[in-house]
Amino acid sequence: MQPLRFHRFAQYAWALLGYLVLIILWGAFVRATGSGAGCGSHWPLCNGEVIPRAPAVETIIELSHRITSALAGFLIIGLVVWAYRRYPKGSPVRFAAVGTLVFVIIEGLIGAAIVLFEWTAENASMGRTISIALHLNNTLILLAFATLTAWWASGGRPFTLKKQGRVGWSLLGLGLGLMILSATGAVTALGDTLFEATSTAEVLNRSTDPTAHHLERLRVYHPVFAVILGAILLLSVRRTMAERPDARVRLFGVALLALYFGQMLLGMANIWLKAPVWMQLVHLLVADGIWIAYLLFGNAALATRRLEPVAEPSLSLSIS
Repeated sequence: MQPLRFHRFAQYAWALLGYLVLIILWGAFVRATGSGAGCGSHWPLCNGEVIPRAPAVETIIELSHRITSALAGFLIIGLVVWAYRRYPKGSPVRFAAVGTLVFVIIEGLIGAAIVLFEWTAENASMGRTISIALHLNNTLILLAFATLTAWWASGGRPFTLKKQGRVGWSLLGLGLGLMILSATGAVTALGDTLFEATSTAEVLNRSTDPTAHHLERLRVYHPVFAVILGAILLLSVRRTMAERPDARVRLFGVALLALYFGQMLLGMANIWLKAPVWMQLVHLLVADGIWIAYLLFGNAALATRRLEPVAEPSLSLSIS
């Protein structure tokens, strides 16, 4: 197993990944506290001003999210410039750094659209529901490129998709499943914020009521899908670890399983506590950890030579 190298560029890439996770959590705090309309329907200005005078608490929360997100954009530009100066043409680190920049730009554009279309605060439209799911999936792709930049810069072997067989298809399906699960989780969190329930029984009753709002009817699907995907993940990870015998595959596989099933316990606690803001943030933090663990596990597995079956010696009898 090739040792990792945490030189300055790699340290910068890992620190940037951590910063992106903090911004994601702050964005969730903006949504959970209803502060998304803190700057009105103005973008990039805030209530028509560069720096609002005597801002309300909601305005401070929203404006701080915009400032920290803009700073992330400049930090990622620095990442790309540094990658091009340090790594040769065709380097996967260059490719991943550029991907990080592309998707942080898309992230900003989606955020701008949410503000300009006023899909914030108490808005419960289908447009907001779709936008929050798209926003979350773009965030996951952004984290994927940032994670791979840091990992490859640290000496991790890049993955290949050629001749991966059922392990490749299994990991691809698992990634899509996690993205769908995350999208349903974002929609569920929005429903918990806008339609606060007093009991689990009320949530179940509203989910089957045809007259209920679509956000109330959709809430029940996230935990059901989480259980189904958990069974698939367990089988997929165990089979991958068996077919790709590598220390890092096993390390990240165990971490992925631990985080996922720990997340299921947190999900049950979130339901029991009626989704308080702090629990929503913890739930999202662990979800980001699951996604990063999946990326490192998948990369390690697809960069490891698969275990070929050993042919049993044939027996032959000769009579002379």
